[in-house]
Amino acid sequence: MKELTIDAKVDNLDRVLEFIDAILEENECDMKTQVQIDVCVEEIFVNIANYAYTPGEGEAVIQVEVLDPRALSITFKDKGVPYNPLAKEDPDITLSADERPIGGLGIFMVKKSADDISYEYKDDQNILTYIKKF
Repeated sequence: MKELTIDAKVDNLDRVLEFIDAILEENECDMKTQVQIDVCVEEIFVNIANYAYTPGEGEAVIQVEVLDPRALSITFKDKGVPYNPLAKEDPDITLSADERPIGGLGIFMVKKSADDISYEYKDDQNILTYIKKF
């Protein structure tokens, strides 16, 4: 397992993506799947950066584990405000953008892209695990 501990700031997104992409490239992940994973990592990390510690600051821990030669588990941990993004009701995508309330599309995309996704609050931290086959 590889791990990155980083300040949960949007400015650090590039470093997070570089960390993830290096692991994906080591494991010969195809570009289409890499882009899907990057979009999900961006959504999750930016949400942590924007909301977990408001109004303060804190760290995010990103753990990556290759489950078998063709699957990756990415776990995001933070000690911010307890929040389960998976509990949020999915947006009604049949409505036009003007009719839909703002918010929720990002985590909806993450949930649809994942082969498995889970959340728990344990040891005073949010733990979100995203699994993707490639």
